[in-house]
Amino acid sequence: MKDVVVLSGGVGGARFTRALRDAAAGQGMRIRVIVNTADDMWMAGLRICPDLDSVTYTLAGVNDEQRGWGRIGETERVSAELHAWGIGWPWFTLGDLDLGMHIARTSLLREGAPLSEAVARLTSRWDLGAELMPMTDDEVETHVVTGEGTMHFQEWWTRHRAKLPALGFDIRGAAEAVPAPGVVEAVLEADAVLFAPSNPVVSIGPILSVPGIREALASTSAPVVGVSPIIGGSVVRGMADACLTAVGTATDAAAVARRYGARSDGGVLDGWLVDLVDAHEVGELATRGITARAVPLWMTEAEAAQTLARDALALAGSL
Repeated sequence: MKDVVVLSGGVGGARFTRALRDAAAGQGMRIRVIVNTADDMWMAGLRICPDLDSVTYTLAGVNDEQRGWGRIGETERVSAELHAWGIGWPWFTLGDLDLGMHIARTSLLREGAPLSEAVARLTSRWDLGAELMPMTDDEVETHVVTGEGTMHFQEWWTRHRAKLPALGFDIRGAAEAVPAPGVVEAVLEADAVLFAPSNPVVSIGPILSVPGIREALASTSAPVVGVSPIIGGSVVRGMADACLTAVGTATDAAAVARRYGARSDGGVLDGWLVDLVDAHEVGELATRGITARAVPLWMTEAEAAQTLARDALALAGSL
């Protein structure tokens, strides 16, 4: 396969995309990554794009693997000063190197560049081995409805650690948004489309909510294969279980696949990778039109992650 498109959220999607790039090294594969931007926000006058930055830093090799986000060797002097002046959110710290990205992006946006152009210019600093594409140039932000009021997703996720039960998710601006330039074309031209093991509700979900993207997935001749973010009834990373509970979906690999649905029945999936511990779900998914395979999903080491990427491509190639 020479042209592969990945739908991605932040950390999990970043690691999967890195593994895909490394597994395909030397094969001339073009990798385009459509990244969720519904986590984005304005803070201290800067446009913050967490998922785009996580994917960028990971592919560039400058991410902090221990924390899972931000830049390696980071300092936080500027955030400390901002907090001393009562600017920003005291529970949301921006590193000094990270602030450089936010300032540069905001400068480009204020000069009139759309987000997709800003992303292209900023990512050109590194040889990423993949092309990053925001899902839309329009401002889309996820807000969470709770019993204590509605708040930006980052407040619910970072400040409250998703402990406040979510009553629903409001992806503001999505219905009016249009896909960023090249996004629909990438899906239609692809040899394979892969859903990274990202949060299905607040990472992949917002991408699918932008009018035109779901339709492109329905129309593309490429097989669409997803990787489960759930292993043995538990989330791989983060707090996706809280999101799934809020939308009435069990924290279960097959349940997430059913939520996406089979393309043959109006959904978005042809294939689905589950972990070996969930092999018993393969047959049930087949009855619903989704070809599933059980393979090791843990990306604990580089070779294991690359094997997973190869498994995703192999499933796509068999469909």
